[in-house]
Amino acid sequence: MALKIVESCVNCWACVDVCPSEAISLAGPHFEISASKCTECDGDYAEKQCASICPVEGAILLADGTPANPPGSLTGIPPERLAEAMREIQAR
Repeated sequence: MALKIVESCVNCWACVDVCPSEAISLAGPHFEISASKCTECDGDYAEKQCASICPVEGAILLADGTPANPPGSLTGIPPERLAEAMREIQAR
């Protein structure tokens, strides 16, 4: 059981200080979660702390490979409406 940080991580450091297991470290082009230390916050918090603070959709994957913050979860804009929403914003 462990989460995974992928290449879309922007190295903002937000997740490092909130991890109760101290499982996150900088390791190469982006942060890495130690599989041996990560508890997915079970027993500590109701939500996975790294995912709850991460500002990038899809940067943290659950153990099954699905994004902890899937597209649209942070912006509130469903992925199928994103292109239209961007056009609306740019037209202002």
